[in-house]
Amino acid sequence: MDQAPGSPQEPQGTPGLPTCYRHPDRETGVRCTRCERPICPECMISASVGFQCPECVREGSGTGHAPSASRPRTLAGGTIASDPRLVTKILVGLNLAAFLVQLRVGDRFTDSFDLIGRAYVPVLGSVEGIAEGQWYRLVTAMFLHTSYMHIVFNMLTLWWIGNPLESALGRARYLALYGVSGLAGSGLTYLIAAPNQPSLGASGAIYGLFGATAILTRRLKYDMRPVIALLVISLIFTFGWSNIAWQAHIGGLVGGVLVGYAMVHAPRERRALIQYGACALVLIAVVVMTLVRTGQLT
Repeated sequence: MDQAPGSPQEPQGTPGLPTCYRHPDRETGVRCTRCERPICPECMISASVGFQCPECVREGSGTGHAPSASRPRTLAGGTIASDPRLVTKILVGLNLAAFLVQLRVGDRFTDSFDLIGRAYVPVLGSVEGIAEGQWYRLVTAMFLHTSYMHIVFNMLTLWWIGNPLESALGRARYLALYGVSGLAGSGLTYLIAAPNQPSLGASGAIYGLFGATAILTRRLKYDMRPVIALLVISLIFTFGWSNIAWQAHIGGLVGGVLVGYAMVHAPRERRALIQYGACALVLIAVVVMTLVRTGQLT
């Protein structure tokens, strides 16, 4: 086809430049480094490498990463909170509230929620226990205590070791460690202890915090002697004092060491998977122990 005189001559088959996805009337040779869509000069926002479009900047941090990637993190990968002691305060409050209810209501409340395998409970007038399907006792027993000395000692210990551990792990990981350790202690108690032996207290969870604190102290290369000394003294009381459910202490300690190691040593690229995977494995062990013991008692 002939061209009109004076018109610019364009080689046939030469493709035109793409148009900006936000301004279709503007051709551009630049693409967003994240989504790779074409963007015009008006839409270009400088990034650490190349340019990004406005949508990617709004969704991310402007650096090619998600907004959470630029947030400060704890050693274990948790989010640094404005109040790094909040979960510990809540746990102490729940334990104190449960103890006040125990004092107010009496044995009927305690016997309804403590950890017992399978036995006739005179106050309730019936056969009670985890083997009777009352699995909730594995959890509720973690918040009950037998005396003023029992709860004062446990809450002081929880406050002393819980606060720095919560700061180091972050709220979610700290709460997971506490819950899984407590359940590990409850599971081992149910498996080994006499079925008519009631057990209660936050000691299983607290021993889990002990174990995780030892792992964290070693990871940070701090002096471990104070932690080891306190742990040894606690274990002496565990095995040297009567009426103490040593099974809960050992179960919580083992669970805390396993989960704590995963929390502080997991590689960054698979951190959450390994951390919560370790929690899941301990929980599976608790379920297995519970099923085995229930089969023995029924």
